[in-house]
Amino acid sequence: MSNHKETKLVEDINRRLDELAKMPKVREDSSIMQTLQEHGFTRRDFMKWAGGMAAMLSLPSVFIPSIARAAEMADRLPLVWLHMAECTGCSESLLRTDTPTIDSLIFDHISLEYHETVMAASGWQADENLEHAIEKYKGRYVLLVEGGIPDGSSSYFLTIGAHGKTGREIAIHASDNAYAIFAIGTCSSFGGIQAAAPNPTNAQPLHKITNKRVINVPGCPPSEKNIVGNVLNVLLFNALPAVDVYNRPKWAYGLRIHDLCERRGHFDAGEFVQEFGDEGAKKGYCLYKVGCKGPYTFNNCGRERFNSHTSWPIQAGHGCIGCSEPNFWDTMKTFEEPLGDRHFQSVFSGLGADAITDKIGIGVLALTGVGIAAHALLSGVAAKEDSHKGASNE
Repeated sequence: MSNHKETKLVEDINRRLDELAKMPKVREDSSIMQTLQEHGFTRRDFMKWAGGMAAMLSLPSVFIPSIARAAEMADRLPLVWLHMAECTGCSESLLRTDTPTIDSLIFDHISLEYHETVMAASGWQADENLEHAIEKYKGRYVLLVEGGIPDGSSSYFLTIGAHGKTGREIAIHASDNAYAIFAIGTCSSFGGIQAAAPNPTNAQPLHKITNKRVINVPGCPPSEKNIVGNVLNVLLFNALPAVDVYNRPKWAYGLRIHDLCERRGHFDAGEFVQEFGDEGAKKGYCLYKVGCKGPYTFNNCGRERFNSHTSWPIQAGHGCIGCSEPNFWDTMKTFEEPLGDRHFQSVFSGLGADAITDKIGIGVLALTGVGIAAHALLSGVAAKEDSHKGASNE
């Protein structure tokens, strides 16, 4: 990005933030900085966090002050969060009530108009709160939906609230009046485990329920930064992020797990875990041969991690299960066995103008999978030959 373009974009962002500053705060007696300080975070911590978010969003360091300012005014952006057929794991990933992070505290301070997990209202009052939020902020609120949605004649399987409306009805109504829509988690993005064969409730992803544009933020659950980053994108640019063929933000889902994996060096060296608990597992070898789906999965888990950014499944010793990919529950199983040269079904049903390009790329990726399997097999043969030679020399 040239200096001229950077300057112009920063000016546009500041004008946008000036407009937001004129809107009323959700809490006049408090601020995000006060909330952070009460939980032990300093201004320095906050600016370091803003720098990290700039890097995540692929923005130069000149944007760091704008990101910090946008976060401080996040309570001007009304949000509505709906729960459909899900386990609430995505909300848990974000809220982190036991050890809150800067991301979770910022989200906690946002103008969260409706969220069934954290609000006190229930029954008739909850229904009234949702209708009030939709009407008051019509065309201005950001809608976040968690969970798959039973559709068609099976929609009654998800019946919610005092009025007995189906999740499908509520999701359509909320989507029709939203400014921006994000499907949070794999269930809302692609159907998730609810949509796994034989899909008894006919659960569908949000984009198949509404005709409005939906940005998918998959993961089971997604990183809290992937959720907050999209809200910041709307705050900064007054626009939705650039997406891949599955409508996932490219800044978060542009690279494969395999590209960022800390065990990649062992893969390149042909050093694989043969079975859980063996010497290779103790030495941190590559987990491909015990089922890791990292070569087929696009996400930033290895960079962002979980549990206050301390660890992630591969670091803990289990391979990636591909949870941010479409139909992962059916196409990625069995989770402890490699895909090898099996036909990779889910990648040829993409949506969007770049579908052909992505299909070609994924076709190459499928061939890469075959190459990976061969690489793993040959490395195992070579290791056995070396051990036999060592034994004969003795």
